Amino acid sequence: MNKDVIIACDFASAEDCLAFLDKFKDVEHKPFLKIGMELYYAAGPEIVKELKKRGFKIFLDLKLHDIPNTVKKAMKVLSNLDVDMVNVHAAGTIEMMRAALEGLTREDGTRPLLIAVTQLTSTSEKAMREQLLIDASINDTIAKYAQNAKEAGLDGVVCSPLEAALVKEACGPDFKAITPGIRFADSKADDQVRITDPARAREIGSDFIVVGRPITAAADPVAAYNRCVSEFLGK
Repeated sequence: MNKDVIIACDFASAEDCLAFLDKFKDVEHKPFLKIGMELYYAAGPEIVKELKKRGFKIFLDLKLHDIPNTVKKAMKVLSNLDVDMVNVHAAGTIEMMRAALEGLTREDGTRPLLIAVTQLTSTSEKAMREQLLIDASINDTIAKYAQNAKEAGLDGVVCSPLEAALVKEACGPDFKAITPGIRFADSKADDQVRITDPARAREIGSDFIVVGRPITAAADPVAAYNRCVSEFLGK
């Protein structure tokens, strides 16, 4: 799967999401979409099926984190939705990630991309040390989580764009870095801590960038999306 811009469809209802996507009927590059907890919990698997029917690629961002057997069974259910990418939390251990991979893989051997969240882009090193009691640096933690994900057979990790090069160094150039925390150089950070702009994300190794409010809250979402594509993909 080639590099791409993924729009975070963080909407409270299927109706809001579909109304937003109606704006993109005439774009040349059909958006890759992220469906996260808010929309999935509001609209359920039917919104995934509807968007797949409309020809969108889907990153189902549910961040599974539970005992291995539970995650395996959940992934088997999600595999039937025919999404293109799905994720777990790397903190769930190598055993859990291997179970997720097993559950996600269909009888014919096909499966979506499976990636693991390292540390959320809203997490600072200070919070990690003081609240999570992780004494290793954020970079060392992310590199280790990425190596664990690779050992488990996953395809890549979610990390901030600032750690994309670190992930590539730890796991090789083919291991994918999916990076939220993207803001235009002239926009505000909101609640994100470790951020950069689309062009810089491309330069430092991101394979996919996940962009939410800079597109969904823009006065002209299509123009904002096209700007992301232009800056990240050079189109």
